[in-house]
Amino acid sequence: MSKDNTLNLPAVDAYLSAHLSGYQGPLEASKFSVGQSNPTYELRTPNRSYVLRRKPPGTLLKSAHAVDREFRVQRAIAGSKVPVPEMYLLCEDDSVIGSTFYVMEHLQGRIFLEPTMKDESNTARTAILDEMNRVLAELHMVDIGAAGLTDYGPTGNYFERQISRWTKQYRASETAVIAYMDRLISALDASIPADDGQRTLVHGDYRIDNLMFAPDRAKCVGVLDWELSTIGHPYADLAAVIMQWQMPPGKEGRGLAGIDRESLGLPSDQAFVAQYCARRGIDRIENFGFYLAFNFFRMAGILQGVYKRALDGNASDPKRAQAFGAYVPVFAQHGLVALNTSL
Repeated sequence: MSKDNTLNLPAVDAYLSAHLSGYQGPLEASKFSVGQSNPTYELRTPNRSYVLRRKPPGTLLKSAHAVDREFRVQRAIAGSKVPVPEMYLLCEDDSVIGSTFYVMEHLQGRIFLEPTMKDESNTARTAILDEMNRVLAELHMVDIGAAGLTDYGPTGNYFERQISRWTKQYRASETAVIAYMDRLISALDASIPADDGQRTLVHGDYRIDNLMFAPDRAKCVGVLDWELSTIGHPYADLAAVIMQWQMPPGKEGRGLAGIDRESLGLPSDQAFVAQYCARRGIDRIENFGFYLAFNFFRMAGILQGVYKRALDGNASDPKRAQAFGAYVPVFAQHGLVALNTSL
């Protein structure tokens, strides 16, 4: 974390003093280094700490950076089998700090930035990824009616509307013609599966570095970063995990490409998918390559948006965000290959 001068601490302190029960300053803040989309801060007082998450400043793409939706969904599923931080308050008055923000519980635990989890034993790695699998299946079995989330996403074919949405987002932030991306968009449009009726809560960015685990065991204590969540198709989340694992290992790719998984106690793609299917009572998943390609496409679109914000001066971490532009054609190429992948 680093000190940050862009957060108006006196304004935050005054707002929390007036609206958050039990709050008592003085207040200090540090910005978390992770998170390119919505700037996130640790707030510290003499008695306790909190986490503040806000929309970035500047001109934003329509429907992007929806921290109000993050707040809503996490509050809605509190107490379910999907662990989330406690939501304290949402401020939609831009005059306070310049953009919408919310304040939530500061969870204590471990975040693994890479699925290799190099400091863990084989037994621990196996258990942690099994827990990751369990929580994903539970997320897709949340009763959205009981949670009050039936209107959290439109009806109809999820992939049809997502491809349309992310194509528009990509075009709005496009800085150069990328032939691979244009080909991938056309290929996805032409191969959308028929709607099979599954309509569940989806996280939208489900990967190991968006989960927090207990300090001393393989128990997930919080699923984080719900910005892309909606009501949609569960296979998008499942394929997002597999997509991430196909990236190179290391702090940039954060994947498992070329890794001898068995020697590290890590499941194969096929084993992870089969484990998920068993938990949800599904025989198998047809046309998995489409879902995988969709995730490569969406990630390319996200990275293009981050890159454009860097050029416009609105990125949370400008130097890192500018580097993301080079990854857009790489993800698009992977997406084209993935279309012919089966598990």
